[in-house]
Amino acid sequence: MLLKKSFGIALTVFFVSVSVADESLDCENAISTLEINACASIELDLAQREMEHYLQASLEHNADDPELVEAIQVAQKDWEAYYTSHCDSVYTQWREGTIRGVITISCRTTLTKQRTHDLWENFLTYMDSTPPVLPEPKI
Repeated sequence: MLLKKSFGIALTVFFVSVSVADESLDCENAISTLEINACASIELDLAQREMEHYLQASLEHNADDPELVEAIQVAQKDWEAYYTSHCDSVYTQWREGTIRGVITISCRTTLTKQRTHDLWENFLTYMDSTPPVLPEPKI
């Protein structure tokens, strides 16, 4: 059941992404469900790219501590499992409405931005006044 929901969400995001590539999208004036989902998918894609950048920077910055690098990687896998499970449950809550797509994508975007900030705060900043490795990401 969970796999079926995850597949459905992934398929929805894929088709939305394909439709975005085919036409110019005005996210400031999105009206239809497809447009709103497409705009939300764009925001999620940007958040995921930023998180990946901060994750890679965290791993590189701490490369001299293999135990920490491994711990960050394990935490990332655990976070990905939580992210999927939690947002799938949100999808289930809204499964009867057309809003389910954007609500689920928004859940994923929110958690991704929070994870990015957590990576920055814990692995790319210092306890003293030394500037962080990367700028603070917006949540």
